[in-house]
Amino acid sequence: MLRSRIVVLALRVVLLLAAAWLVVMLVLSIPGELADEALAFRVPAQIVLSLVIAAVLVVIVCVWRLLTLVQRDRLFSDASRRWVDAIVWALAVGWAVFAVGALALVAVIFFTPELRDPGIPMALFGPVVLSALPLLLMLVMRGLLQQASGYRAELDEVI
Repeated sequence: MLRSRIVVLALRVVLLLAAAWLVVMLVLSIPGELADEALAFRVPAQIVLSLVIAAVLVVIVCVWRLLTLVQRDRLFSDASRRWVDAIVWALAVGWAVFAVGALALVAVIFFTPELRDPGIPMALFGPVVLSALPLLLMLVMRGLLQQASGYRAELDEVI
């Protein structure tokens, strides 16, 4: 039990650090980096990046709530399924916004002859594909949670 408390505490510290870093990126870093860009690029980029960061912050809050359920030994409850569903939706929205933003940037590069360069589209392909992995893994984990919750309910009936 002590080991799980240490792991939960360590995870909460990392979640707090990640959330603080994302807020700094959202408020200070990204606007500063985009300040010199043309307005036609700056506004869409700021919107896309802000929505993706907001989705990640939602995931952090949901994981925090799941850790609370773990500490209270209520992981196999309806409340945990709602938080996992919120994670899935946040990841889905974040991935969709990121993929559409990347696709729009690739389209601008493709249709502008002086910008036509395969480097940026190829560099964006990897992060778009890799960012789908957490979403797909959470879908699998949600199914496992539902299955484990069913087994837990059956076990509680037997006992």
